[in-house]
Parts: sequence; C-alpha cells; structure tokens
Amino acid sequence: MRTLATALLAVALSTGAMAQSPAPAAKGVTYGIGTTAEGAIPVNELSTKMNGDSYTGKITGKVAEVCQEKGCWMKIERENGEQLMVKFKDYGFFMPTDIVGKEVVLDGEAVVKEVSVKQQKHYAKDAGKSKEEIEKIKASKKETQFIAKGVLVL
Repeated sequence: MRTLATALLAVALSTGAMAQSPAPAAKGVTYGIGTTAEGAIPVNELSTKMNGDSYTGKITGKVAEVCQEKGCWMKIERENGEQLMVKFKDYGFFMPTDIVGKEVVLDGEAVVKEVSVKQQKHYAKDAGKSKEEIEKIKASKKETQFIAKGVLVL
C-alpha cells in the first residue's frame, strides 16, 4: 500500500512539473537541447542552403508569432514578408508567449511539407486570428517548416 501511495504521489508531482510554463524569454535562455549561435545562417538564406526538400543545421531570425495556447509553435520573420513555421521535435518543449520580437537561433531540420486546410485553421485559431480570417483559409499549401530540437534566445 505504501508503495502504491508513493507511486501515485510521484505521478502527481511529475504531471504538475510537465504542466509548468517555460521560462520567460531572455538573452541566453535555451529551450530543448542546448545550442549555440556558432554556424547559424540567417533565415533569409535558408532556401539557398536547402538540399532538395531539406536542410539540417542552425538558422537565426526574429520571432514574429507564437502559439498563444501553449507555445507549441512559432513563426520566424523573413525579408519577403512570409514567415517560417517552427515546430518542436516530438513536442519535447514549448516556447513562452513573450518570445515575440526576440532574435533566436534554431537548431534542427527544415523540411517542405503539405499543410492541410484543417491544420492551417488550427494554427490560425491558436494564433488568436478572427473567425473571418480563419474562414478565408480554403486550400492546402506547401511550405517550408523548421523542426527545432533546440532554441537559443539571443
């Protein structure tokens, strides 16, 4: 009985720990695996560095948007006005909602993916878009996404 009670307490404590918000975004804070800025390329050079439909390495850029629900994705600004979708490997970590406007280094892999209407609407809802904006999404699209295993705030 004592072992069962101890096990239940451990599960309860670990569940509470996993539900905690990530640390606030500040210079030098890392999320996921530790990473450095060494060897990072600007996000605007990503398309020229892709080998076919992928790139493995580090990129740097400014955070334009983050999931307001739980920080499960973010978008990085590009010079052409488009944004690079960033997800986190195996949902192993999340970003704080105060990271918008911060310069970051992302360590991971860029891949080209087909994004369904349903998924686009989900992202729009998470971003706090209006019902009217969400309803305008009518077609799937191909886009480059970055799957980060580590993020460093610069």
